[in-house]
Amino acid sequence: MGALPVYRWRLAPDGYATRRQLRARGLRPGGQPVAAQLERPRRRRGPLVAYLYRIDAAKPVRPMTAAKWAALAKANAARRVCPACRRDAGYVIPPTLGTCVPCAYPQPSDSLRSA
Repeated sequence: MGALPVYRWRLAPDGYATRRQLRARGLRPGGQPVAAQLERPRRRRGPLVAYLYRIDAAKPVRPMTAAKWAALAKANAARRVCPACRRDAGYVIPPTLGTCVPCAYPQPSDSLRSA
């Protein structure tokens, strides 16, 4: 197999798309190899590279099954449970904190304030 064709940023011919562009059309690469690449030059580092796939060889995105929806709901629910107090925080626990906000920043009790 020869080298991939390389195009400058925004100058790729019709019929090629990145993964995100395929997804926006409801498509996926479907196992096809990378057909070409885009390069966007940068000043002090190597170029940004985006891989392109042929649109005519792309396949439709697989639909979500009931089991996949259930697994996704379970995973999202687990992200809401605080590991310290084991309560549903009502929001996704920030990875930077690792716990819900009340556990991360406990308030001093009222009895200590009045003393």
